[in-house]
Amino acid sequence: MTSIDHAPTQSSAAPVGADDALPTDLVDVAVLGGGAAGLNGALMLSRSRRSVVVIDSGTPRNAPAEGIHGLLGNEGTPPAEFLARGRAEVRQYGGLVVTGEVAAARAAAPAPDGDLRFAVELTDGRALTARRLLIATGLRDELPDIPGLAQHWGHGLVHCPYCHGWEVRDEPIGVIATRAASLHQALMFRQLSADVTVFTHGFAPDEESRGRLAARGVALREEGIEEIVAAAGGGIAGVRLTGGELVPRAVLTVATVMAPRTDGLQELGLTIEEIGGGMGTKIASGFAGVTEVPGVWVAGNAADPSAQVGPSAAGGALAGGHINGMLVMADTDAAVAARRAEAA
Repeated sequence: MTSIDHAPTQSSAAPVGADDALPTDLVDVAVLGGGAAGLNGALMLSRSRRSVVVIDSGTPRNAPAEGIHGLLGNEGTPPAEFLARGRAEVRQYGGLVVTGEVAAARAAAPAPDGDLRFAVELTDGRALTARRLLIATGLRDELPDIPGLAQHWGHGLVHCPYCHGWEVRDEPIGVIATRAASLHQALMFRQLSADVTVFTHGFAPDEESRGRLAARGVALREEGIEEIVAAAGGGIAGVRLTGGELVPRAVLTVATVMAPRTDGLQELGLTIEEIGGGMGTKIASGFAGVTEVPGVWVAGNAADPSAQVGPSAAGGALAGGHINGMLVMADTDAAVAARRAEAA
């Protein structure tokens, strides 16, 4: 498998303008990840007058995309522009956005009153301490090891009919089938183009699936894939089969294997669970992103790999509100305990 982990580019979401200084004092919440989920969680928290710091590596999953789709009021907005507005909104309420990568995040010794503490260390040696953590690190997409495939990710090679479908309508589309879900993917793209071909790669469709593809006019090639051939002017020319034949295609789609980004998070002891259907893994969570680790929440693609920008942002907002509510209860418990101590 080839792992796609986007490096910062001019079109990515690396923070724009002066970077905020990492605070040395205790903060209420450290948000690990500065995408839609992390920023919306930080927005909810900062508007509740919580001290919050977003740690953003500047490597969002949708960095190669030209625009956001399916999010009302933001249709076609470039991802970098969308996130730049989000950072500005967080900052206007006192939230901080810091460029950096997490080297380690772990539970620290609790406060004298028993309140939780977490230590976060960055790869450049900086560190901070927070009362709560919101994990919004996103995910990595793993592609099949097919020569010439990965270089087209996010452009000629797409994965989601809702994210990219309209843009590739009526094009000759090739679906690389690695598992049963790939055949559903083929039918989804058939809604967008009459010229769809499925290329099997380590997967053999059953007879019922073959019949369903044939009924919709979807071609099936099972010779095996030798390489993806690039066009002379850029883009995709087609799929070369193991026998040497080049099948012209302008667009390819593949169902990736998804895995949450957990670099530096191992000491937290988060539970990673299978999604099912060979789709990959996610961080286990419950209502509002609560994890099995006290004081740690998760939102966005790390918790829901299928979520687009809108649901990811909504998950971050819900988690941020829930974290604030739990902190309110912790603050009140501490105030009650202090009052009782004074009266004793």
